[in-house]
Formats: sequence, structure tokens, C-alpha cells
Amino acid sequence: MTQSNSAPVELGSESIGKLLKKYAVPGIIAMTASSLYNMVDSIFIGHIPGVGSLALSGLAVTFPLMNLSAALGTLVGVGAATLVSVLLGQKNYKSANKVLANDISLNCITGLVFSVLCLIYINPILRFFGASPNTIGFAREYMQVILIGNIVTHLYFGLNNLIRASGNPRLAMRLTLFTVISNTILDPIFIFVLGLGIRGAAIATVLCQTMALCIEMWYFTRKDNILRLPKGILALDWRIAKDSLAIGMGPFLMNSASCVVTMFINQQLLKYGGDLAIGAYGIANRINFMFIMIVMGFNQGMQPIAGYNFGALKYSRVKKVFKLTALWATGICVFWFLASELFPRAMVGIFTNDPGLKEIADKGLKAMNPVVFLVGWQMVSTNFFQSLGMVGKSIFLSLSRQLLFLVPLLYILPKFFGIQGVFYSFPASDILACVTTLFMIIGLFRKFGKLKDGDEPTILGSQIKNNSQ
Repeated sequence: MTQSNSAPVELGSESIGKLLKKYAVPGIIAMTASSLYNMVDSIFIGHIPGVGSLALSGLAVTFPLMNLSAALGTLVGVGAATLVSVLLGQKNYKSANKVLANDISLNCITGLVFSVLCLIYINPILRFFGASPNTIGFAREYMQVILIGNIVTHLYFGLNNLIRASGNPRLAMRLTLFTVISNTILDPIFIFVLGLGIRGAAIATVLCQTMALCIEMWYFTRKDNILRLPKGILALDWRIAKDSLAIGMGPFLMNSASCVVTMFINQQLLKYGGDLAIGAYGIANRINFMFIMIVMGFNQGMQPIAGYNFGALKYSRVKKVFKLTALWATGICVFWFLASELFPRAMVGIFTNDPGLKEIADKGLKAMNPVVFLVGWQMVSTNFFQSLGMVGKSIFLSLSRQLLFLVPLLYILPKFFGIQGVFYSFPASDILACVTTLFMIIGLFRKFGKLKDGDEPTILGSQIKNNSQ
């Protein structure tokens, strides 16, 4: 969609169903493609002759570090995308462009600092996250390349979010598809033809993101875009940065918690099942990640619609987009539940031919997902609070499932069920998180019931401000 010098007013006038399809479908395609992007590396690495199983376990060890990197990216990027959506709803284009400049500067700073620190302490970090003498070499080879290209990764994902928030979800989708397709082509070349193994997979990943980033930077220099880079040095505006980081704190803590939780998972799996158990969880996690990303695609479609209409004080439309997104996300999770319970062996077999690894992953996948049909609306609710700038509620919901519920269960259930107890911890924490979320979303909608379109949202406690100065 070509942008003109006017706000995407369709977000405040078009029917919610049509808007959600328009914005969610590209988001779903993009996020599904993103999950495939991550799965491609695992699939090719799992079939490296002679070392595929251990290489997969080494790759799984890197998940906490990858989650921590993603957490820093979302701290900057998600907050910036939310601010842009609301500022466009307020027709405050000058401040929206300042947010874009801040997004680039902050991503460069956080990406550089994270990379340098992790490269210096890479071996103790990987051992802390569950690497054994058999897997640390594979994990180190992969992460060294990823960390060198970390600034590119942060900028690519951050700018992709802003492209979507500014009213061009199709371009964001196409860029994601571009990276997936190019990574699928380059992976076997670098891994097998050039003989670079797991390091080759990382090189292909960074190279594809670099090409996509070049396109994004070109896009934001076009004069016909509402959102474009201002001339001169991209200096930080700390007032805008503070609002952006505050809004992004919820998803940042969620990803950080995911890093901590994955570390605990790896340690428990290593204790009760060894290296193959870590690899099995890596496979199950990749499969689940694909469905999670579909739900996140719905969330991405909801975010600009909810944010714009909240900024425009159109609460009836805000409520409607939440309800419709939650309904569709639940439908996806029902399908997710059926697929993981009925066809686990077929999905696991894509990643490995090792009988022992397949057996553990098969049982683990089925044990992780018996109540996954409840997860969709809970994820939508968490994102909904974040989209409206309700930082405290978003942070609490982001942390509750992983830190308050999952971590204790990871230590309690394996004492009774062994390695399966690690996998049983996931559905148990899902149930507790859903009950907690239900009470909070009911409370929010009771407050919405006291507001009419056009009223100031003071009773909702939003932290989004009009940065017009």
C-alpha cells in the first residue's frame, strides 16, 4: 500500500472485521514465515551427517540467549510501534517521525552493547544456559555469528514493526517472506555445499536480514511516506525514548522471563534426560513456536487498530477489535491442540531421523499441549493491554505465566514424573495464567463500560502521551 501525506484514517472508520483481515492476514503470513525462518535452521542442522542430534541440542542451548536479544529488541521496537500508531491517530506526524529516529538510535546502542558483552563471556554464558561439553562447541559457533550481526537483527525487526504500524502491513509481510525464502536457499549452500555446518546457518540468517534492512532503510527515506527519517543526525529524544521504553517494558520482561525460564528448562532437562532431552525440547518448542507466531500475527493486526482508535477516543471500536481478535486466536489454538495431539510424530520427524530423539520429542510435544486451546485469548489479552499503553497490567500478565507459575512447577513436577514432569509444567502454568488473565480483562471491560466515545481515558490508566512538543 502506497502511503500518502495523510494518516491511515481507515483505521478509525472502516469496519473492524475488514480491518482485522487486512492487517492481521499479512501479519499472520509474516509471523508464520518468521517461525518457518527459525525452523529452517533447525531442520537443516538436524540433518548434518554424524552430528545432527548434538547440533540440534547445541542450537537449543542458544534459545535463552536469543530470547534475551529479542527482549532488548522488543523493549525498543514494540514501544515505538505502539507510540507511532497512537500518534498517527492523533495526527501528530512530527512526533511519529521522532519516534522512528529514536527507534533506530536505541536499537543500535542496545544491539552493540549486548553483542560486545556476550561475545566476551560467551563460554560461561552458554554453560550457564545448559551447554554440556558435547554441545557447547555447536552453540558457540552459531551464536558468535549471530551476535556479530545483532545490530542488523534489532534494526530489521524494529523497522519492520514500524512499517506495519504506519499502515503498510503488506510490505512488512513481503520483507519477512523475502528473508524466509532467501534463508531457505542459502542455508543448504552454507551448511552443506561450503561445509560450514552450524556456523553456515548463522551466516545465512544474518545475510538475509541485512538485505531486508537495506530495503527498510530505503523505504523510510521516501518523501511520499507519512513516517520517514528526519534529516541530520538521529539524536535521541529522551522524553520520547522514556515513553517508548515504558510501553515496551511488558514484552521486554516477557522475553526476558522466557530467557530465564528456558535456562531452567534446559537445566532440568539435562538433569533428568541429558543432551537428547534438550534437543527434543528444542524440536517441540520450534513446532509450538509456529502456532504461537500465528497468534502473534493476529496481535500485530490488532495493535495498530486498537492503538489508533484508542488515540482517537473511539472505545467501541477498541472493544470490538479485541473481541474479534480473541475469537480468531482461539480458533487457531483449537487447531494447534488437535495437530499436536493427533500428529506429533509426523511433525517431529521433519527435524530428525534419530529414534531416541524422536521418541522424547513425540512424548514431550503431547505432554506440553493438552490445554493449549486456552492460550490464544490469553496472549491477545496481554497484547491488548500493551497496545493501550497499560504498562503495569501488561508486565504482570507477561510475567505471571512464566515466572510466577512455570518456574516453580519446573522444579516440583519432575520430582514426581521425571523428564515428563518438565513437559507437564507447561499446561499447568497455562491454566493458572488463563484464570489470572480472565479476572483482569473482566475488570478492564467494566471500566470501558463507563466510557463513551470521545471521553478522556483517565480511568483506564494509560501511559501513552501526546508528544507534540
